[in-house]
Amino acid sequence: MQLNELKILICDDSILVRKKFKDIIVALGCDNIIEAVDGQQAIDIYKEQKPTLVFMDIVMPVKTGIEALSEIISYDLNAKVIIVSSIGTNNKLKEAIKIGAYDFFQKPIDEGQLKKIIMNYIDKENQI
Repeated sequence: MQLNELKILICDDSILVRKKFKDIIVALGCDNIIEAVDGQQAIDIYKEQKPTLVFMDIVMPVKTGIEALSEIISYDLNAKVIIVSSIGTNNKLKEAIKIGAYDFFQKPIDEGQLKKIIMNYIDKENQI
């Protein structure tokens, strides 16, 4: 698997956060990016488009990232959802890992950390 083969869903209610994620991911070489503004939209998009990776904020309107993660995992046990958390959401982060989050990412967005998560996923897939 290569970077340009990934389909990535970015789910965050902040347009600025989505733009920052998108800019970094595109610079890495992946331009197949879908955006969602809340947990319910993420669930709907996941079911329709089956993205390779999902970056999901915890605190969002309509459905939280935890609720969306839970529904996505119950729909697809193999879903790769990376929870994006702000400071002060440690309890939610533990809950997300228990539910089945693939990994987690701490805000503010760090380009190196984001690249590492994506490359680790690709490396694991290429070993299978």
